[in-house]
Amino acid sequence: MRYVYPALFTEEEDGKYSVVFPDLEGCYSCGDDLADAIYMAEDVLAFTLYSMEKRKETIPNPSSLSGETIPVNSFVNYIACDTLEYQKMNNNKAVKKTLTIPEWLNEMATEAGINFSQVLQDALKAKIGIN
Repeated sequence: MRYVYPALFTEEEDGKYSVVFPDLEGCYSCGDDLADAIYMAEDVLAFTLYSMEKRKETIPNPSSLSGETIPVNSFVNYIACDTLEYQKMNNNKAVKKTLTIPEWLNEMATEAGINFSQVLQDALKAKIGIN
């Protein structure tokens, strides 16, 4: 769920930057300055790839853009993202689940002050191998 793609940064006449990911259709952004453009590029890349993962679309391999003609006032920079981290930060809506456990276990866990939701979250993360 970690990716690195080349992005084409172009400085505009007003000093702002536009950003395009040539390997990903419709994946582009902009920023008020270079730092903002890099931040926005990371965000749009993670959003685009997460959306593709969710729709089970084939994610293209990144190109190197070597040998490509780079326009004046432009440069290539590689942008990295982690779609799992993006999902954790942007998709935290609580979902209610109904489960069944033996009554004796429920009573003991309740007496021990155990947070059932936290235990389930921790167990699910361990089961699928994420932190």
